[in-house]
Amino acid sequence: MKRKSYSKDFKAKIVLEILREEMTLNELSSRYGVHVNLLRKWKKTALEQLPQLFDRRQNEQSRMQAAYEEKIERLYGEVGRLTTELSWLKKKSGFDDVSRRAKG
Repeated sequence: MKRKSYSKDFKAKIVLEILREEMTLNELSSRYGVHVNLLRKWKKTALEQLPQLFDRRQNEQSRMQAAYEEKIERLYGEVGRLTTELSWLKKKSGFDDVSRRAKG
């Protein structure tokens, strides 16, 4: 027999109803066809993860900071590669020798 899976929206809706305490767990179980133990598990999970909702901004800032640092590192690498390529092209074209002779 295949296990039934529930969407996160469905779980959130039921957990909110549990927290409102307008109906008992048994009533909600009958209403939605979900076992009482599963409802308890969803409630416990929701309550345990609730504090993380308030850290979301900090987590988001950390992810953004890491993304910016990665982008900066990639761009510095590209600048280095282009600088090397430019030097090589100048050397191959003889442009570098012409500019040295003009200075000296």
